[in-house]
Order: sequence, then structure tokens, then C-alpha cells
Amino acid sequence: SPKGSRRRSSSLRFAVVLIIMGCGGSADKGYQKDAPPVAPAAGAAAGTTGDAGQAPADVAAPAAPAAPTAPAAADAAKQEDKGAPAPAAAAEQAKQEEPPAEAKPEAAAEEEEEDDEDDEPPPGFFDQKVSTKLRTSVSAEAYGDFNKKTEFTPPVFEKTDEVKEKLKQKLADSFLFASLEDKDFEKVILAVEEVKFEADQVIIQQGDDGDCLYIIDQGNPLVKKKVDDEEKVLKECQSGDVFGELALLYNCPRAASVISQGETVCWKLDRGTFNAIVKDAASTQRDRYMGFLRSVELLTELSEADRSQVADAMKVEKFAAGTKVITQGEEGQKLYIVEEGTLVAKDDTKDEEVLSYKEGDYFGELALLKGQPRAVSVVATSDCKVLSLQRVSFEAMLGGLKDFLAKNADKYKDLVA
Repeated sequence: SPKGSRRRSSSLRFAVVLIIMGCGGSADKGYQKDAPPVAPAAGAAAGTTGDAGQAPADVAAPAAPAAPTAPAAADAAKQEDKGAPAPAAAAEQAKQEEPPAEAKPEAAAEEEEEDDEDDEPPPGFFDQKVSTKLRTSVSAEAYGDFNKKTEFTPPVFEKTDEVKEKLKQKLADSFLFASLEDKDFEKVILAVEEVKFEADQVIIQQGDDGDCLYIIDQGNPLVKKKVDDEEKVLKECQSGDVFGELALLYNCPRAASVISQGETVCWKLDRGTFNAIVKDAASTQRDRYMGFLRSVELLTELSEADRSQVADAMKVEKFAAGTKVITQGEEGQKLYIVEEGTLVAKDDTKDEEVLSYKEGDYFGELALLKGQPRAVSVVATSDCKVLSLQRVSFEAMLGGLKDFLAKNADKYKDLVA
């Protein structure tokens, strides 16, 4: 019958579920042990089976029909009043209407599809205790003690007042430390450690991980970068220069090597102190610095990577109003870019102003391009800040811009002729 087929399909389905959940060794044992048999519905023939009166292998033999409840009896009485067939007649009629054995599988499959939504588990099925001890994932502790931000105590290397003052002057010229508050500035001065290097000693190696930066006290180490199997000199460092900061700012390998030319004395600042005190302010300052360099006409044709190298090679210099930045007739060793303030170019032989400079302008390139003495003097007309690039760095980094610079250098012909 339809209900019998539905019951058998339900039994099979839940037996499979029981096997998967590990609630029994087999569908037969698990179902019989844990779930009571479903009592046949009122009015259905007792012992209705799929084949010759025997229960399927996965279903226990049905119990004797329970006595009809009061509502069931009332329903039966109503059906009798309406001319409904007696139970015995209904059973006989169901037997006659039952499809042949060979047609049952197909009929059962059709009914299973139609009655999927009507299938219900046997009574007490969800009361069974099912193990919920699933394997939990194991992972590294992402927010453990290691990642807790704790108060950092920088190291302290005692120094004389004279050394402290000298360090203060050197650090104040670097954009890395220029925006530090006084108390943090003092911590950095106490945290740096003096280190010495012999001639031709590699201070930092391109490609290595960086754990510190250096401020040069004495010596002129060379900055070298390997490009296409050729090592180029990018810069000759001077006292007060800082190198090695990129690896700390961006957690990247060393971008270049620095090698001492003679005995060299540096001040070393460790990564921990840099991260705790300097990094945030330095990152903000460097971003501002790079934004300024993008606006400089001379550097617009450079890639971002090349412009970054120029930024690393440049040194900040400050001049008070009325100070000569370059003097006419001297040998030129630097290119200048105006970051803040105003300046004028003067022809000392005529005592007249020939050009003026403002933020973003550059000067001093003519002597580097042609190897000639300075054609004019340049004087600050207000307190100003300029970025200087040495000849060796200019030739290594801006060599490709020589045509651009030579074309613009024509502006001086009429002015200083």
C-alpha cells in the first residue's frame, strides 16, 4: 500500500543515517534497538506486508494493533454512518489493490520521490544520544602573548653630554627623526650603540634581512647596488647620513650594500627601538617626502622605484636667509632641489639677480652636466630647506635624464653670457 511503501522507504533511509552516524553495527540492529516500531494506523489491516505476509528484513515484525483511542473510535463510527467499508473489507480491498511484487520497486521509487517531504523519523529518533565530539582545528595562536602590544623599554648606552649633543645635531638633519617629540628624541640618543668597522668591511649586505639602521659618525662608506650582475656605486656617505632604514620601515630585505672605505664609526639603532619610537613618525614623514619628489619636474620621468632610490640618496640641508648655498666659480659637487623657502641666482660679476627659485625647483645641475665651475651663485632669500644629491649619486641615478637636463640648461646661456 502507499503507506507501507512509504514506511519501508523511510526505514531504509533512517537505517542508512544510523549506519553513517555510527549508532549501530547494522541497519537492522540499530533500528530495532534504538527506535520502537511504528504502530500501524487505525483502520489499516494488521500484518500488511510487502511479500507473503513477512516483514522486510530491515523492519521488525509489527506488534498487535493497539486498541483504537476515543477519537479514532469516533472517526470510525462516523465513517460507518457514512457507509464506509468495515475494517475487514478495507483490508481485503487493500490486498486486492496492492501492485504486483515486480512492480513494487518502481512504484516505491515513485512514491519515495513524491513523499520526500512527508517522511518523518520514527518516534524517539531525535532522542538518541549522538556523539558530538568532532575533531577541532589546531592552529597557531594568532592573538596570543606574542602579539600583545606591551610597553617597550629601549636599551640604554651611557654617553657624555658632548656626545649626546653631537648625536642630536646629526639626527636632527634626518627626516627619520625630525618629527620626534623631545622625550622620544632623548630615548633614541640613549638607545644608539657605537660600532666600528675596518676598511673594506661590509656593513650591510644587499638581500639580507635588516635588524638595525646606522647613523654615520666618522668615515665615508660607499652605497653599492647590484643591477643585472653589475655593481653600481649609488652614493658616498658622509657624517650624519643614515642608512639601513628601508628594511625596518617596510620589513623588506636590504636594498643595497654599504661598504666602508676606511675606518668607519657608526651609531647603531636596533629594530625594537625603531619600531616602538621612530617607525610611525618616520613612515608618515617618508610618505610626505615621496609625495613632494613626485611633484618635482626633474623626477617625473623616473619610476617609483628609481624615485625612491633618489629619496634615499638625498640629504636634507637647511640655510638661513642671506646664506650662499653655492658660490660662483667653485667646483660643483651637488644638485639641489628646493623643498621649502625661496632663493635667487646671482651673477657676481654683474651683481645682479638672474633667476629665482621656489619649492620644487632645482639648481646646480649645470656644473654636474658639463664638469664646469659654478656659473652663478645661489643665495637664500628666506630660511629654506633643500635636498642635495651628490655627483656620484647623480651620475648613477639620473644619467638617463641628462638629455632633459641639458635641454633645460639652455636657459642659462642668455642669462650668464
